[in-house]
Amino acid sequence: MPVLVTGGAGYIGSQAVLELTDTGETVIVLDNLSTGFEAAVSRNARLIVGDIGDSALVGRIISEHGIDAIMHFSGSIVVPESVANPLEYYHNNTCKTRSLVESAVRGQVPYFIFSSTAAVYGTGGTEPVKESSPLRPQSPYGRSKLMSEWMLNDIANAHGLKYTVLRYFNVAGADPRGRAGQATKGATHLIKIASEAALGKRKFVEVFGTDYPTADGTCIRDYIHVQDLAVAHRLALARLRSGGDNLTANCGYSRGYSVLEMLNAVERVNGEKLDIRFSNRRPGDPAAIVADSALARSELGWNPEFDNLDAIIGSALRWERDRSY
Repeated sequence: MPVLVTGGAGYIGSQAVLELTDTGETVIVLDNLSTGFEAAVSRNARLIVGDIGDSALVGRIISEHGIDAIMHFSGSIVVPESVANPLEYYHNNTCKTRSLVESAVRGQVPYFIFSSTAAVYGTGGTEPVKESSPLRPQSPYGRSKLMSEWMLNDIANAHGLKYTVLRYFNVAGADPRGRAGQATKGATHLIKIASEAALGKRKFVEVFGTDYPTADGTCIRDYIHVQDLAVAHRLALARLRSGGDNLTANCGYSRGYSVLEMLNAVERVNGEKLDIRFSNRRPGDPAAIVADSALARSELGWNPEFDNLDAIIGSALRWERDRSY
């Protein structure tokens, strides 16, 4: 049965589309191309340019293609931007998700997979956070995603929709076959920025805050390869189709690296020094957040293949050097 992937021309969504089409799924991509790229969409998927908030369009897609599952990647993702412009984030991430879920209910789509974030936890410390850990988002971005999780749960309870929420930690790297990667102009992801700087596309790397309560004073994050995350989505869909219950699960590797540790690793893999400059903290950034991913591994049968820092950085550098869009 066809899968509707919203935001399937973006960084993570396009990798999930490749994983789905590589394994024989029929995929319809809905993307307004505001940050995504037509060239990123698998040649074996159909792209429809449009907005997830257009309920008439979404309804037609569901009806005409017989959609049996929605993977929802569309949204705004920059934490400091959300602090500066919360209205946009609540509109894009919360209001439009409500509209999309309503379209799913009206169209009797049985399965829904939602792209959430570790930002729902706020600062977790260096110990891995479980799904049952306190939810204390520190930014409108995190709150907009958490509100969407709550809405999805309430709507599912009322209407019988089956769902999986995957809470991503820091996604990095590129398609192992070089078909897709992070191409958004002005991206704020650390490995993307460092890869651009390593290849001369940026003059320097800026580190925001050196006074956090960590070993070297910089933020700690859990980095996950984008292909492993794409596989988690495919497995989540298979689990729902096999009768699995609603699930919320972390997607990370259960180990954290500081900003300086990550930049040192980029220098090691690339073989050259980076120009690193230090600035004040950014609003909304937690000091540390690391995933406990045991639930995803046990419930989804998820066995990450690229849990290796050099592999993540190497794929990002190759993509940045060779990318075609």
